[in-house]
Amino acid sequence: MTGLPHHPLTTGPVSAPRNAFKARLAAGEALHGLWLSIPNAVTAEALSLLGFDWLLFDTEHAAVDLADLQPLLQAASAGPSAHVLRPAWNDKVLIKRALDMGAQTLLVPFVQTAGEAAAAVAACLYPPHGIRGVAGGTRASRYGQTADYFSVANAEICLLVQIETGEALARLEEIASVPGVDGVFIGPSDLAASMGHLGNPAHPDVQATLQDAIARLHKLGKPGGILATNPADARRYLSWGYAFVAGSVDLGLLVAAARSVRDALREA
Repeated sequence: MTGLPHHPLTTGPVSAPRNAFKARLAAGEALHGLWLSIPNAVTAEALSLLGFDWLLFDTEHAAVDLADLQPLLQAASAGPSAHVLRPAWNDKVLIKRALDMGAQTLLVPFVQTAGEAAAAVAACLYPPHGIRGVAGGTRASRYGQTADYFSVANAEICLLVQIETGEALARLEEIASVPGVDGVFIGPSDLAASMGHLGNPAHPDVQATLQDAIARLHKLGKPGGILATNPADARRYLSWGYAFVAGSVDLGLLVAAARSVRDALREA
């Protein structure tokens, strides 16, 4: 007896992963998320254990390159949360690499037109439905050990497109109706900037626009998502009908908690 845990040997191919986020979104569930910008595996693993429905891994504004994301995704697999990955741009190479490292749900930033949305869809799908390059030994296919990956991969991809400007919002219905777009994320900070309210997404005009956007998406039957920076805003967005809402950002939570400790020490 060695005292080491015993793991039975795998005798055959394993099944390809299924996308619970996509299934729950299509079923009309409200999904509560957390935005991750700290490029650290310990943080990713710890936060994955809290039970959020989804975690967003950002490579657009966070100080992390796409190549550094796979260890974070592996660490975050310790918990039950679904993983959403935001590539830095609507780029077929970045999208291909994100999918190969096991991301099944992508949030593609700065989609301005239906044509750009269609390009993102094509980048996510294998031929003949798209242009995604084929690789057999990636994390996405459990390093080539699945028997069914290529037969289910296209169906399990969830594509969320991000609308961030007034110009894109004017084309909301056109963008959201592109086949293969599973949800539309409204970026409140960039939208505020495009409306002349840089740094102030809480401005009444911006908030009214956000509420109108989700009403328009509901008419299309398309789920909408948004990022809040505090639970109060997140609850308001959920009450308006946003389906996937990130309640805060990890770095903001860390700074706020540290500030609270500092203030308590100074008071003492």
